[in-house]
Amino acid sequence: MQLDCPRCKQPVIRTGPLERQCQYCQVNFKLQIDCQDCGDELERLQACGAVNFWCHKCNELKSKKTAIYHLLEV
Repeated sequence: MQLDCPRCKQPVIRTGPLERQCQYCQVNFKLQIDCQDCGDELERLQACGAVNFWCHKCNELKSKKTAIYHLLEV
């Protein structure tokens, strides 16, 4: 999934599992992933190369396709 910088709308690059950087603005971001059903932040689960998310409020596993992605400036 490609995310764009909220400042300049250019694509950001991945610098870590939940870290992104805009090379145009030189701004670092934390990737926050929220549940589309309740809005709470999801916990990232990774095993054997597969990534899924757990919602503590809904008490269920969530797909990365249904998650809502936000870039938070750090």
